[in-house]
Parts: sequence; structure tokens; C-alpha cells
Amino acid sequence: MIFYFSGTGNTKWAAQEVARAIGERLLYIPDELREGHFTYTLEADERIGFCFPTHGWQVPRIVRNFIRNLKLNVDSHFCWALTTCGDNMGETMTILNRDLATCEGLRRSNGDALQAESVFSLVMPESYVCLPFMKTDPEDKEAMKLDVARHQLPHIIHMIKERRRGVEELDKGATPRLYSYVIGEYFNRKMVTDKKFTVDADKCIHCGKCRQVCPVDNIQGTPPAWLHNGRCTSCLACYHYCPVHAINYGWITRKRDQYYFNKREDRR
Repeated sequence: MIFYFSGTGNTKWAAQEVARAIGERLLYIPDELREGHFTYTLEADERIGFCFPTHGWQVPRIVRNFIRNLKLNVDSHFCWALTTCGDNMGETMTILNRDLATCEGLRRSNGDALQAESVFSLVMPESYVCLPFMKTDPEDKEAMKLDVARHQLPHIIHMIKERRRGVEELDKGATPRLYSYVIGEYFNRKMVTDKKFTVDADKCIHCGKCRQVCPVDNIQGTPPAWLHNGRCTSCLACYHYCPVHAINYGWITRKRDQYYFNKREDRR
């Protein structure tokens, strides 16, 4: 069983590839939250997987909220996790395992806390563009990252398929604690918000794409209006998927490019 979240498609691709290769169920966390599904029954030989993008060098809020309510009949099941990131992911997997350890619904039959026993990161094209120093990758760097990821993923799949425990293949960066516990803590407390999203009404073509791709149903109407209900997870799907770049996050994204998985192919 694989639980996954994806905003701009990087993690969706990785999760689908893993699920296809190991033949296990793939569950989209936003859909499970919409339905109020938190309790699942595992088969004796099932693996437990978590796939998600790194948000501000931490686990995305939507994933953490889901895990807090998750209930599984865990025995000796192998548990793994994969995160996609633009360049590095800091201490994201440490944070994940701390969250798993505090969840009473995820205790093994012997009372031990469930932990991701093998963890992986997959560097993918950058999609966060709301800070001065963060932009989408140039096309050549984007293509290079995708090529490397496509070659790296089969190895990760093999580790998961064989239930290799104790594997840690992570791009933590030079100062992972600073990234996750200082910068990331500020980011996830202060910058995960929909308050700065705007739409240029004269550009908007009323296609509804932003509303369709929002994983938390936080957009209504055309031109779009954000609901400011605290559910935004700052995945930027609404921004990146807009076909006419009518959506922006404050002023900073007006000179930024857009990215979603396979965007270049869609342009051809």
C-alpha cells in the first residue's frame, strides 16, 4: 500500500512507477482525506510506502495531517518512504519518522512505533518559485534532472521490492538541520498560505484548470477565488498549471516560469 501526495506531478510519476513495479495499491492522500478514510487493512505481505514532495525542507502539512489520523494493522510489514525535492531535502525523513512514532494508530503488533526503515530522495525539477532565490530550472537543467531521476528510480524500486531495510539514500544538502529546523520551520509556519494568490482577470480564460488541480478544494469560481480556509498546502499547482499564466503569488512570480511534470512534452 502506497500513500502519496503530489502537487505538480513529480511525486505522482515516481509513486506510479513504484506501484506498477511492485504491484501494490496506490492511494492519493487528498482523495483519502476528502472521503475521511484513515483506517486500512494490510495484507500479510504488503509493504507500506509514503511518497511526497519536500515542502520547505519538511514533510508537507497535508501529509502530516493525514498521518496523524492513520490507522493500520501493522505487524512485520516493511515500511519505506520516498521524497522528491528540487535540490535537497534536509531532515525531512527524520521529521517523517518522528511523526510516525507519535501516531498510536501505527504501532506494530509488538508495541513498537512504525518507522520508515528505508528512505530515499529523488531530485526533480524545481517547482517552488515564491522566494527571491528560488526559480524553476532552466530547460537544460530540468532535462538533466529528469534523465537522472529516470535512471535512479529503477534502483530505488529494486530496494523496495526486495524489502531492503536500513537503506538511506538522501540528498540532505550541506546544512540539513538549518534547512529543516530554522528556514523550514519559518516557511511552514508563515508561508504556507493562499493569501498572496491573485489572478489577472483580463488574462483568465475561465478554463477551471486551477480549481481542478487544487488538491485541497481551496478554489471556487472563474476567475478563481481562494477560500482562505487554512487548507492551502502551497503546492503551487494552481499557479503552474494555469495555461495562460494568469495566476501569481504576489509580485514575485510575475517574472517566474511554470513547471509541471511533462510540461515540455505538452508544449510540443
